[in-house]
Amino acid sequence: MNWGGPADIRAKLRRRWERGELLAARLGAQSSDAPPDESPATPLFPLTIPLKKPSSRDLAEDFAAVRHWVDELQAGSRETRGFGYRIEWQEVRHRVHGRNRLPARVVIPEEADALRLIGQLPAAERAERLAAETRARVPALGDWLVRQPLKLLAHADDWDRVLAVVEHLSAHPRPGIYRRELEIPGVDTKFIEARRGLLAELLDLALPESAIDRSATGARGFDRRFGLREEPALIRFRLLDRRLAIAGLTDLTVPVEQFATLNLPVERAFITENKTNGLAFPDVPDSIVIMALGYGLDRLAAIPWLPEDGLIYWGDIDTHGFAILNRLRRHFPATRSLLMDRATLEAHRRLWTREGTNQRFTGELDRLTDAEQALYDDLRHDRLGERVRLEQERIGFGWLKERLER
Repeated sequence: MNWGGPADIRAKLRRRWERGELLAARLGAQSSDAPPDESPATPLFPLTIPLKKPSSRDLAEDFAAVRHWVDELQAGSRETRGFGYRIEWQEVRHRVHGRNRLPARVVIPEEADALRLIGQLPAAERAERLAAETRARVPALGDWLVRQPLKLLAHADDWDRVLAVVEHLSAHPRPGIYRRELEIPGVDTKFIEARRGLLAELLDLALPESAIDRSATGARGFDRRFGLREEPALIRFRLLDRRLAIAGLTDLTVPVEQFATLNLPVERAFITENKTNGLAFPDVPDSIVIMALGYGLDRLAAIPWLPEDGLIYWGDIDTHGFAILNRLRRHFPATRSLLMDRATLEAHRRLWTREGTNQRFTGELDRLTDAEQALYDDLRHDRLGERVRLEQERIGFGWLKERLER
């Protein structure tokens, strides 16, 4: 018979453990940092668990099974084992078996009883020790401990070092140095790298608002968010005219700040999204090619010597290609496009692929030429086929050279 027995009770408690409720109750009961004028949340314990009980028909047809169910519940109860659940009874009258006392529900008085029933008391006690240490070292994290108790336990082995990072950046907000330069005992760059999400949660609570740049988000924005020095943004480019070589070099990757100081005497600057296309780009007098910037092309706005009338963008013929072109024209309105036209698309029909369903851009663009806008509209509205895309690396180099010669 599938009546609620000790196994069902433990299963319900495990689900509450997995949701963090039992551990939160344990840590919340130990917290002393709630304002005295705040009403406490409704306590979880004593916790009542209803039972699925035998029916009148069950009593009539298999009274022995009912007695076994009662005995099993009693054997697992607080009265028998000294911890766990307390049985609440109800009297049932039956036409065959007369009056009988049957379990109606069980009540678990304290979180310690629940934790012992599912074998999680040692883990909870460990979390409790870590929580006490955390409240002593970084009081601002008190509420977080109750909201995220399982996350605390998941990082228990490293928690001392996690707190050390939070303490250090609290004492030295926005230090303006690389992570590699942080002097925190037992903590290296890889430790912080692997735990940026967790550390960001904690630092957002521990640091004053003035020490947080909330415009920087996600793992990639960790350093900027908390005032650490970021790896410099790089630009890779090739000099397409050997007369422009820098110390004999024509293929270079440099920080944006250094690129801005080069002041190269070029008439044309090609931008291509595909790195291989940039590496194989034909020689062109008085020209450079900048490659693989993606949506990072905004950094070109800081380059004062780029020829505004000689900027030429070559991207994929798809919705994102036109969105990037449109974005580039915010900074350089005279930018021309290269091989992003209907003739190129039609000539390479056999090489069409599809944009990913969740990767398309379908917004409005306001800086395209009439021909570009018409092609973009056809692409975003699937007038040429479903999610049509022509990647730039699929275009033959003969087609590119012919266009450059024109």
